[in-house]
Amino acid sequence: MDHVQLARSLFGSSMAFHIIFATLGVGLPVMIIAAEVLFHIRKDSDYATMAMRWTKGFAILLGVAIPSGTIVGVMLALLWPGFMEIVGQVIALPFQIEIWAFFLEALFMSIYVYAADRLKPWMRIVSVIFVSVGATASAVLITDAHAWMNTPRGFTFKDGVISSVDPWAAVFNPSFYTTAMHVALSGFMTGAFAVASIAAWKLLKRGIDPREAAYHRKGLMLALIIGGVMSLATAFNGHGTAQMLQTYEPEKLAAAEGLFETQAYAPLSIGGIVDEERQEVRGGIEIPWALSFLAGNSFDTVVKGLNEFPRENWPPLFVHTLFNLMVILGSLLILMSFGALIYWWRSKKPLPKWMLRTLMLSGPMSLIGIETGWIFSCSARQPWTIYHIQRTSDAATSASNLGTLFVLFIGLYVLLMCVTILVMWSYFKRNPVSRDLAAMNQGA
Repeated sequence: MDHVQLARSLFGSSMAFHIIFATLGVGLPVMIIAAEVLFHIRKDSDYATMAMRWTKGFAILLGVAIPSGTIVGVMLALLWPGFMEIVGQVIALPFQIEIWAFFLEALFMSIYVYAADRLKPWMRIVSVIFVSVGATASAVLITDAHAWMNTPRGFTFKDGVISSVDPWAAVFNPSFYTTAMHVALSGFMTGAFAVASIAAWKLLKRGIDPREAAYHRKGLMLALIIGGVMSLATAFNGHGTAQMLQTYEPEKLAAAEGLFETQAYAPLSIGGIVDEERQEVRGGIEIPWALSFLAGNSFDTVVKGLNEFPRENWPPLFVHTLFNLMVILGSLLILMSFGALIYWWRSKKPLPKWMLRTLMLSGPMSLIGIETGWIFSCSARQPWTIYHIQRTSDAATSASNLGTLFVLFIGLYVLLMCVTILVMWSYFKRNPVSRDLAAMNQGA
């Protein structure tokens, strides 16, 4: 690989690792809020136990999210000096505000963790709400820079010189709202399905104590309700994203669907492989007129094809597969969550084992969907780092030995992941839920 591909691989692997923890850091506080509110309303100590145990897991994940995020920030500066030269002049504002968002999250996380037993229930709820606000704001503000890369605004760039900088126009660029909403909703969804996976796994254990089973069923139902609603909301937000792409990044939309010719009544291609020579999607299932409707709420909306753009500006065509994988996973999560909820509502019986085995996959599926979505969004912007302003080849460092760094950091991330899993397993092994349930009941 040349230095540009190595820089992308190194930065991409770092982001892929960090996104796992950052996404769960956005989603888990929402689950904790829900558990605290239900405890306050129902006076059921099981929900207090859920909030306490989920907070412990969240704290462990936060301990990895902070250093991995720091690594990403350092790499951004070292691997993309050309990009940072423009960023520093135009879109530095969200990075500065994000420091305060993180401060808010850390402050109220400390209050919630260390003073929970001395706070009134409503004060605990307020504390964890601020944790969630800080975590979500942090993710949204960092994502704002990504949105700006897709739809750059707030400056004039002529002959390599930046002028007429408007920081707020850069912050509130055209894709900010849909991108920020998508990141927040998908984070809430992923946190819920991570909880659902663990609860389903616990319920599949042989000889599980009935008291523990009742606890995990409550957690599973809560996770499925929040996960189902958020996955559905994410799908609706995806419709808005398609319309944003139609207006501001038409070649990305065309690459996502393998559309080569500009046309009204454009079909939506599901599955298949894009054949560049024959300019078609081989083996895909076409839904007539659907792409036009998604792009403009009308079947006769004209969608631009790739042939409208110079060949050197085409995104890589494998993004069609990434886009399909993201959509299919999201659709399956909606079906799985609402299917389980409808079964439980109609039968009033515990979920069967085959359904629990399926739900056990929901957490990994949502994380894969998150990763796939980020890879799609960044890859489908190529060959640009800043859309129609700066090419990736011009933004990247020319330093050598990036291959060695890539191998070293991959090793570091594997080690960190193993340590995180080991710490998580060790902590909850030494602190089983049965002990917490008994202690909570005695306290009540």
